[in-house]
Order: sequence, then C-alpha cells, then structure tokens
Amino acid sequence: MRGYKIFAGSACVDFASEVCKTLDVPLSKADIKTFSDGEISVQIAESVRGRDVFIVQSTGAPSNDNLMELLIMTDALRRSSASSITAVVPYFGYARQDRKAAPRVPITARLVADMYESAGIDRVITIDLHAGQIQGFFDIPVDNLYGSIIFQEYVESKKLANPIVASPDIGGVARARYFAQRLGLEMVIVDKRREKANEAEVMNIIGDVEGKDIIIIDDMVDTAGTMVKAATALKAKGATSVMACATHGVLSGKAYDNLNKGELDELVISNTLVTKENKYIKVLSVAPLFAEVIRRVYHNESVNSLFS
Repeated sequence: MRGYKIFAGSACVDFASEVCKTLDVPLSKADIKTFSDGEISVQIAESVRGRDVFIVQSTGAPSNDNLMELLIMTDALRRSSASSITAVVPYFGYARQDRKAAPRVPITARLVADMYESAGIDRVITIDLHAGQIQGFFDIPVDNLYGSIIFQEYVESKKLANPIVASPDIGGVARARYFAQRLGLEMVIVDKRREKANEAEVMNIIGDVEGKDIIIIDDMVDTAGTMVKAATALKAKGATSVMACATHGVLSGKAYDNLNKGELDELVISNTLVTKENKYIKVLSVAPLFAEVIRRVYHNESVNSLFS
C-alpha cells in the first residue's frame, strides 16, 4: 500500500488532530498563510508523491475563505503529485441553495461541486448534506454520512420516560424516520407554514405528543428560531420535554438569544463546526466516525455497512 496522509485546513485543525489520533497517524504539515490583501498562500511542507491524501476542512463561516483554502490546498497537492485527493468536509457550505426556489437565483451547491472537481478533488466525504440529491451534482464519489448515528447513545443515556422522535418539517421526515427506527420509537411531524407574507409561521403537530419527551432530529440549526418555535408548539400540545439533535451547529445571528429565551430544554450538536458547550448546548464529536470512514475508504471497504 502506498500509504495515506491527512492534512488540515485552518477551520478544522482540532478536528483533524482528533481524527489522526484515532487512526494513530501523524497530522501532515502544510504552511497556510494570508497575504496582507487577504489572498491565501499554501505550501505543502512534506512529500506527498504517490500518496493518497485526505484534506479535512469545513466550509462554514467564514465560508468564502474556508472554501478557497480547500481549493488552493487541493491545487498544491495535485501539483505535488499526490495519487488521489479526498476532501473530508464535515460541514459542506453553500448546500442550502440546491435548487431554483425563485426566479433569477443561483444553484450554489452545484457551482461549489463543479469547483471541487475542477480543482482536482477525487472524492468527497461529508455528513448530513442539507439535501441528499446534492450528491448528484458531483461526477466523483460522495460519501454522505448519517449524522444521527452519533446521537443514539447519548439519547439512550438520558433514559427518557416516554420518548418520541419528531421531524421539524416535512422535508426532514426521512432523516427522523431513520433515527426513530434505530431507537425503536414512534415519530411525529411538525408541519410549519406561513399563511401570509411577513406573518409568523403556524406550527401544526401531526401526531400525539401529550406527555411525551420529544427528540427533534434535524441536519442543522442556524438561528434556532424555527427550532425554538417548534419546541413552543410541542409543549403547547402537552409535551413534557423537548430536546433537539442537529448535526451542524451553525448558530448564527440571534441563535443564542433564541435558545436562552425559548422553551427548548437541550440542543445536542456535533463538532463539524467550532461551537462551545453551555447549559443549553451539548457537543458530541463525529471525528471518530470520520476516522473510521477514512480508514475504510483507503482500504476499499464498505462505508454503508457502518449505518445498516
């Protein structure tokens, strides 16, 4: 075997270090600097000739800088004669614009996919894409991991008296159903709709939540506004407690204020983005999961069997 090397972008140094510790391999060195005008400079500090290379880099905020850094690192590795380049992207930025939802708007998820391929990336490993069909925007293999697997042990440890899984919207039903099946639980749906422009969303609950401990499953939490409104609606229908599990803790804008003032009892997220724990937020690591996937990809073993 040629051997593989793992490099970290500046957005994921701690995450990549944990991956390397799990795999018992050293984190390879790259010198990443920024010129005074903001341009990114990358120099690979060791030989990668003939090696399979993995670049660990989330493309969350600052999204443009982190995306460009990933592409520039890819170009540097390609010109250094790496045998293959796999982008390990815990958080895939620009995924929310995945279709033409209005006239004269871009499909940025497709644009970013094209940029990955043009730079020379051979494979992408990510987790909980905002929309699964984004995999079809690529002409290279994409491993889209199921983030909900990391929440199972934590939820079971809570020993909830009467748990039930909830999808925060119709689009997240498949994700919530997968988690519910793993735990052997029933599922309800929060149907949200906006009756008129500039009016608050109306939350309708599909299913019985009276006396239940709710576990909301979603791919990301951004401003937490919708999540908090869902918790309020669920408790108004008689829910005992509401916990939310979201793979990506974007937590922008008024997210922390919304969490502090809302009725959500706990938010559980992963470390795909850098987030600190507090009394409302619990952070679980997906680095060991990514480490195992990297090992399987390198040895040409099944990735899907991890989730079956």
